[in-house]
Amino acid sequence: MSYLIIRTIGILLTSYITKVGVPIILSFYTGLTALLVALVLAIINNTIKPIISIVSIPINIVTLGLFSFVINGAMILLAAYIVPGFAIPSLLMAIYFAIVLSVINWVLHIFE
Repeated sequence: MSYLIIRTIGILLTSYITKVGVPIILSFYTGLTALLVALVLAIINNTIKPIISIVSIPINIVTLGLFSFVINGAMILLAAYIVPGFAIPSLLMAIYFAIVLSVINWVLHIFE
């Protein structure tokens, strides 16, 4: 349960920093949307992402692992497509969102 709370807080902070995703005005629906995004991202990261990561090993080797950022951005875009109220305008913004989200989650896990 603490994992889900940390992910939800991370998504809210990332949305505040990047100004995309969940609306900036904090309300019950914003928190609910962030919780739903955290759940959807957990499901996507445990089911779809490993398959895509295995298939993309050759391009990951060629790009020295930088293609992983594109995969993470694509997973964020998929979550934005699934969850209403969570909007990411482009793949570049999704990659930016994924990088900031991973840094924030790393910092939050330090204090766990």
